[in-house]
Amino acid sequence: MARNRGLKEVESMMDVYGAFRAEEPGDDDKMHEECGVFGVWHAQDAAAMTALGLHALQHRGQEATGIATYDGDRFHIHKGLGLVGDNYSDAKTMAGLPGGHAIGHNRYATTGETVLRNVQPLYADFAFGGFAVGHNGNLTNAAAIRRDLVRRGCLFQSSMDSEVFIHLIAISLYSTVLDRLIDALKQVVGAYSLVALSQDGLIGVRDPQGVRPLILGRLPHPDGKDGWVLASETCALEIVGAEFVRDIEPGEVVVINDQGVRSVKPFHRTTSRFCIFEYVYFARPDSVMEGKPVYAARKEIGAMLARESGVDADVIVPVPDSGVPSAMGYAAESGIPYELGIIRNHYVGRTFIEPTDQIRNLGVRLKHSGNRAVLEGKRVILVDDSIVRGTTSRKIVEMVRAAGATEVHMRISSPPTTHSCFYGIDTPERGKLLAARHDVQEMAELIGADSLAFVSIDGLYQALGAARRNAADPQFCDACFTGDYPIALHDLADPPLTLVTKAS
Repeated sequence: MARNRGLKEVESMMDVYGAFRAEEPGDDDKMHEECGVFGVWHAQDAAAMTALGLHALQHRGQEATGIATYDGDRFHIHKGLGLVGDNYSDAKTMAGLPGGHAIGHNRYATTGETVLRNVQPLYADFAFGGFAVGHNGNLTNAAAIRRDLVRRGCLFQSSMDSEVFIHLIAISLYSTVLDRLIDALKQVVGAYSLVALSQDGLIGVRDPQGVRPLILGRLPHPDGKDGWVLASETCALEIVGAEFVRDIEPGEVVVINDQGVRSVKPFHRTTSRFCIFEYVYFARPDSVMEGKPVYAARKEIGAMLARESGVDADVIVPVPDSGVPSAMGYAAESGIPYELGIIRNHYVGRTFIEPTDQIRNLGVRLKHSGNRAVLEGKRVILVDDSIVRGTTSRKIVEMVRAAGATEVHMRISSPPTTHSCFYGIDTPERGKLLAARHDVQEMAELIGADSLAFVSIDGLYQALGAARRNAADPQFCDACFTGDYPIALHDLADPPLTLVTKAS
């Protein structure tokens, strides 16, 4: 955010903004990434390859999915609610997506209904031809741009801020697709990565500070001409047999066509601020983000947590699945045995019966069970990645005590989450964040733990290879922990809207 804006003013604006965010489900106490994007140029069956890539990126969005293909003559699009496997498992659907070029998108919705008009990729027919775009992140000036575009006569079909790209491209006076897109990009502010498909090529874009991830891969092709892949994470490359080439750089636009890959850098150079929470929770453990293997990073964070806040105990227990690598690192550093004291039911997603208050209270038992053989009579250290509202942590602690644990100590592999994210991560409004309202001792009492500790912000940076956090110029975006927002939050200064445009 702008350096000269006072913290209290920002907090006040965030409270106004938060009032218009969607309520989180009662049994949901995690922050969620909002989207995963995937694109391929020159493949034998681009739709099938994109479906596989989206399947690998399913953790980044589970409410809706879409694929757009180009066969050299026409564009073809399929969008659907639900998981990738629910939408691309039948031959008829895949036969309706011919072509060697494609982009795909997984969505996690945060505002309004999950309806087809809000599912990406978005598509439009322009004078230069068809254009499809998928967007991960959030534009922090989208509401102001949208109002201006509506006054100019633009008709919006969705409630997503992503749609402003379509209208800005439509009214641009530049002649080429690339120049029109760059014209649009220079008018928006936010954290984002894009994949776009036109008849001229596949385009990938990363925001100037590189908050949201995007990587490039090479796909060997039987005809001797390489294909190319864009994806949110490297885990999507292996499933399609692609080779990792590099991260798209902050502020870089890559244009991929039959002549290869061309790089354009239309923005002024600025400091990179990659989202630190990708390492803590969002990214799949087998991905490599910005050159760092996520699995190894999480183990090192756990080791740092043990060095900073060790306590006598009999067993280290992860809160599955996100706490597993950090718990392994904690156990290795502390010398305390690591055990699976909590068993997760992998076949339960959302509560499958009417979510009354009673069912919400029982919901954690559908997803997790205490392993009495491991927990009974033991002093237990529970390791998890974060505490957001604290509701799940409290239920987990209660469950472990009910299974016979004599002491329960909670250790968290991230600093306290004290601020909301406005850059593409679904978080509650600040007033609902437990760490925004209570100190660590109060939080321990509220969740029922004998003790509670978080890794320090400097410890987190050190675990990721830095000497410490550079307060004057941080190496990552860590606004959810520090309130230091690196990208201006323009829309928060505006009056509340009846319709919030939130990226997917």
